[in-house]
Amino acid sequence: MKTLKLVLICFLALSYSVRSNTDPIDKKGKKKPRNVVFILTDDHRYDYMGFTGKVPWLKTPHMDKLAEEGAYFSNAFVTTSLCSPSRASILTGQFSHSHTIVDNQAPDPGNLTYFPQYLQKAGYQTGFFGKWHMGDHGDEPQPGFSHWESFPGQGVYYNPTLNINGERIAYKDSTYITDLLTDHAIDWMKNRDKEKPFFLYLSHKAVHAAFKPARRHKGTYAGKKIDLPSTYDQTKTGAYKDLKWPQWVADQRVSWHGVDYMYHDNRDIHEMVVDYCETLLGVDESVGAVMQYLKDEGLDESTLVIYMGDNGFSWGEHGLIDKRHFYEESVKVPLLVRCPEIFDGGVKPKAMVQNIDIGPTVLAEAGVKQPEQMPGVSFIPILSGDKNAPRRTEVFYEYFWEYDFPMTPTVFGMRTDKYKYMKFQGIWDRNELYDLQNDPDEMYNLIADPDKQDIVKSMSTAIYDWLEETKGMQIPLKRTIKYRYGDYKHPNEY
Repeated sequence: MKTLKLVLICFLALSYSVRSNTDPIDKKGKKKPRNVVFILTDDHRYDYMGFTGKVPWLKTPHMDKLAEEGAYFSNAFVTTSLCSPSRASILTGQFSHSHTIVDNQAPDPGNLTYFPQYLQKAGYQTGFFGKWHMGDHGDEPQPGFSHWESFPGQGVYYNPTLNINGERIAYKDSTYITDLLTDHAIDWMKNRDKEKPFFLYLSHKAVHAAFKPARRHKGTYAGKKIDLPSTYDQTKTGAYKDLKWPQWVADQRVSWHGVDYMYHDNRDIHEMVVDYCETLLGVDESVGAVMQYLKDEGLDESTLVIYMGDNGFSWGEHGLIDKRHFYEESVKVPLLVRCPEIFDGGVKPKAMVQNIDIGPTVLAEAGVKQPEQMPGVSFIPILSGDKNAPRRTEVFYEYFWEYDFPMTPTVFGMRTDKYKYMKFQGIWDRNELYDLQNDPDEMYNLIADPDKQDIVKSMSTAIYDWLEETKGMQIPLKRTIKYRYGDYKHPNEY
């Protein structure tokens, strides 16, 4: 197994040398900075889109078209499956232990540089619209954006108040947040300086709990049901003991993040999935509206469009809902990429990519040198057909125990194309090893298999090597305000 250091050196050495022959060139013979649209959604799991077939009755025509005309990365991962840490990793290009925003309460340390700041220095006009929720819960304008529209914390689905460049404006009359953000983002593009390149960061609240669809979509999927996953009942029947799952997984079944007491409520899981999918319809229409604007302006061929989720979401797998854990449904995210000027549509790369690759990808297309503190790599060479494009042989994962949600322990993990290993910290329980090729549902924990001990040892060693090389051997504790037991009010506040 290659060490992380060698892999990163290979990534950085190649990420700037590869360019599509169709890249536009200015009068001085230099590559023109490319316009970029980045759309981020909340809690959208990787396979809940119409074209994947996971939910036969779910229709997402605009996402389907984006995948058809562009690319769908089926192996896109976050480094931490939680809102604030993931968003910080996207913006800084760093792992959670590096940027230190390790949970939804940890504040920004004040020494971070977001990749849009480099775009501004390169002459880009940059606009942010939507959920920030990274390092603090405020709505104040943040560095790197020449235009700013946001709201405090998780926000609300209806009648929001937006901080627009420092002025707070309240919206009434059942204004729906997904529609409002989309309209404002398109208006900003319409009124931008046409002589400068632009970067749009459209950050939706949807589809975070408590799910609320647009009124026009309410009832679209009433009565529909999903096929419950194969691991749904194991913690209920006790089969998890034979499968050698950790005890903490079974204990979560009747917790905030368990299927028998979801968000401390007794709702039916199928009803919640329907609400989730109906809420997703507004996001799909947002994608369609943005793409239609680009087409109307003649920008759809040359603009790089990236659609991504900040983390995945479990719907009953291992008896769990929500995120945080390192199972596939939680850590995988949708990643759709489109730019006909660079690559042909219909591409479905199997390469593993992570959220720390977003910054390097955008900066590379802007012609901006990648900062040394970013260990990620541009994934454009993979899409443009370069046979020598760097490809990850593994991804690493970390999640740090939270005071307000103590059900999930600290975990450090590693995933290859073949195996996934989870190493838990601060809990008296067993670790996990899964053969992903023969057991994609992660049902059979092989951690105690005598034939797998060399694999366990090598992956454990690789995790420690990764942490040491990226200065992550210490958990970055933060002074934060904690809620008293029973004070937590609503799932949309975390």
